[in-house]
Amino acid sequence: MADATILQAWLLSFCYFTTVMTLKMPYEFIADQTSNYVLPKLPYDYKDLEPFIDEATVRVHHLGHHAAYTKKMNIALEQWTADSEVAHSMSLAQKPILDILIGLDDVPKKYKSSIQNNGGGYVNHNFYWSVMSPNPNLDDREPVNQLGDDIVKAFGNFSNFKALFTQEALSLFGSGCYVWLSRNPIENGKLVISKTTNQDSPLTDELQPILVIDVWEHAYYIKHQNLRPKYVSDWWNLVDWSLVEEIDNWWKGPNYDYHEEL
Repeated sequence: MADATILQAWLLSFCYFTTVMTLKMPYEFIADQTSNYVLPKLPYDYKDLEPFIDEATVRVHHLGHHAAYTKKMNIALEQWTADSEVAHSMSLAQKPILDILIGLDDVPKKYKSSIQNNGGGYVNHNFYWSVMSPNPNLDDREPVNQLGDDIVKAFGNFSNFKALFTQEALSLFGSGCYVWLSRNPIENGKLVISKTTNQDSPLTDELQPILVIDVWEHAYYIKHQNLRPKYVSDWWNLVDWSLVEEIDNWWKGPNYDYHEEL
C-alpha cells in the first residue's frame, strides 16, 4: 500500500511538472502556423493582478475584447485561405500570424483591413498579457542583465526610460493606442519606444516588441474610469522584467528567426 501511495504521488507530481513545462506563454502562440488560433490562457488568474488591475477588467478584456479579435481573425484567415481569387498569396496566408503582420503590405486588399485590425488585436493582446505578473508584495521591479544594461545605454538610466515611456502613454490622444519597447534589428537591436494606434502592430514596422502597455479605455475604465495616469502608474507595478527578458531572448533564439530574415 505504501509503495502504491508513493507511486501515485510521483505520478501526480510528474503530471503537474509536465503541465507547467508545456504551458505556453500568450506571445508564443503568434508563431503558430494555423488558421484556427486559440485564445491563450492567461498565465495567472483573473483576480491575481489586483489591486493594480481589477478582476472585472481582466475578465472583460480577455474574454470579451481579446476573444473577439481572435474569432474575427480566424474567420478572415479561413476566408482568405479558401479564396481561389487570391491564390497567389496562399504562401503568406499559410504562415504564422506573426509573419503575416510583418508582410502586411502583401496581404490581398480584400482581407488586409481585417487582418490588420483583428490579427493585430490578437497579437498585441498576446504580448500585453505576457509582460505582467502578480505583485502582491508591492516589490520594486527593474530590468537586470543584458536588457537592463541596454536600457541604460539607450535611455541613460531606468528612471529616465520609465519617464519617457510613461510620457508617451499619457500623451496619446484618444483611447485606441499602445506604447511599445522594441528592438530594431536593422540598427543592431537598438531599443526604441514607439506608439501604435488602433490595432496596428510594430511588427509591420520591422520592430521586435518586448514590452507593451495597452492604453485602450477597455484596459482600465472599470477600475480607473477616466484616470489614465493612475492606470499607467499601477501598470508599472505589474511589469515583470524577467518575462520581458524572456520575450527579448525569444526573438534571438531558435523559436523564431525573425532577426535573421530582415
